[in-house]
Amino acid sequence: MKEQTIGTIKNILKVLALLGLIYLFLISIKLFGYAFKEMGKGTAEAVMQTVSNPFLGLFVGIFATSLMQSSSMTTSLVVGMVAGGVFGVDPTESIRLAIPIIMGANIGTSVTNLLVSFGHINNPTEFRRAFPATIVHDFFNVLAVIVIFPFQYFFNIIGIIASTISNLFIGVGGAKLFNPLGYVINPVAKGILHLTPDMPWISIIIAIVFLFAALNFIVKVMKSLVLHKIELVLDQYVFKSTARALFVGMIFTAIVQSSSITTSLVVPLAAAGVVSLKKIYPYDLGANIGTTITAILASMAINSPEAITIALSHLIFNIMGIAIFLPLKIIPITMAEVFTEWSMKNRAIPIIYVALVFFIIPILLITFMR
Repeated sequence: MKEQTIGTIKNILKVLALLGLIYLFLISIKLFGYAFKEMGKGTAEAVMQTVSNPFLGLFVGIFATSLMQSSSMTTSLVVGMVAGGVFGVDPTESIRLAIPIIMGANIGTSVTNLLVSFGHINNPTEFRRAFPATIVHDFFNVLAVIVIFPFQYFFNIIGIIASTISNLFIGVGGAKLFNPLGYVINPVAKGILHLTPDMPWISIIIAIVFLFAALNFIVKVMKSLVLHKIELVLDQYVFKSTARALFVGMIFTAIVQSSSITTSLVVPLAAAGVVSLKKIYPYDLGANIGTTITAILASMAINSPEAITIALSHLIFNIMGIAIFLPLKIIPITMAEVFTEWSMKNRAIPIIYVALVFFIIPILLITFMR
C-alpha cells in the first residue's frame, strides 16, 4: 500500500513536471516569434510593398513569414495593406497580387516546427520520429501551392470565390477570440524580450536554450510515465479518427491563434513515439484552417470588401489543399518518410533545406525579380 502511494505521488509529480516543461516549451515558441517579429517586421513590410507580380508575391510570403514566424501576422499585414491601397487602386489587381503572398505564408509558417524538431537532432531515434512529423506539414503546403498556384495565377480562381463570399460579410463587425494561453504565456515571453531592448537576438538565444531544455526533459518525463496509457488517451480522445484530429487541430489553433504552437506541440509527442505520423497529418491540416481565423476577424474589423476577400482567400486556399491532399495523404507522408531517411544519413540536409527553402531561394528571387 505504501509503495503504491509513493508510486502515485511520483506520477503526480511527473505530470506536474511535464506541465511545467510544456509551459517552458510554449514560452520558447512565443519568444521565438516575438524576437523574430522585432527583427523582421519592418523588413517584411518593406519587402511586401515591392510585390509587382503574383510569382514574386509567393516568395515574398515565404520570406516574410519565415522572418516573423507567424502566418497570421503576415496575413493580417496583407489585409491591412490591401485595405490601404498599398498594392494599387484597382481592387481586382490588388487581390491578385496579395493572394500569392498568403499562399507563400502557408509555407513560411512551417519553419517554426521544423526548427523545433532540430532539438532532437542529436538523438537518432527521437529525430527519426520527430522530423517527419514536422516536414510533412511543409510538404503539404508546398504541394498545395504547386497544384493550386497555376490556377490562381492564370484564372484568379481563389479571388473570384473569395470575392463572391465576401459580399455576405460586408457590414459584419470584427470580434476577438479569447486566447487563454495568451494570458499565461505572452506576458512572460514579452517580459524576457523587454529585458534586452534593441537586442532581440539575445531573446532568440534564450528561446533556443529553453526549447532544447524543454524538449529534452519532456521526452524523458513522457518515457518515465506509462507511455501506452498516454497513447491510449490520445488515440481515444484526440487522434481517434482523421476527422477528429482535423477538427481538434482547427479548434485548438483558432483558440490559441497560432498554428506554430499547435503543430509544434505534437513534435515531442512524435519524438517520444506517442503519436504516429499518419495521425499527426490531419491534425496539422486542421491547424491550417484554424490559423485563418485571426485575419478573418481583422478584416471584419476593417470592413473593407478587398480585405475580407484576402482573409477568406487564405481559408479557401487551405480548404482546397485539404480537399486534394487529405485523400492523397500517401504523397506528402511518403515524401516526409523518404526525406527523413536522407536526413538520417546526413544531418546537414534538413538544415540546408530550411536555409534554402525559407531564406536563400526567396531572397535571391526577390532580389532579382524586384
